[in-house]
Amino acid sequence: MQGIPPKTNCREPIPRDFRRYRDRNRIERMYGQPKQFRRIATRYDKTALPFASFLSFAAIRKWLPHFVNAA
Repeated sequence: MQGIPPKTNCREPIPRDFRRYRDRNRIERMYGQPKQFRRIATRYDKTALPFASFLSFAAIRKWLPHFVNAA
């Protein structure tokens, strides 16, 4: 697996934990997916209950096609 390449003028290679890099990337993508919904990204809802409700709705809308086509 390829990571971020080092600079060309780097004398010593910097040790990297590629598993940790991969896990961090997954988490960043997981939090980035709900932000595709404008209402969540801009946080139009002022109280916690409507925000959590729309977050649940966005998750259902994102994952529902995976379960419907599996049957």
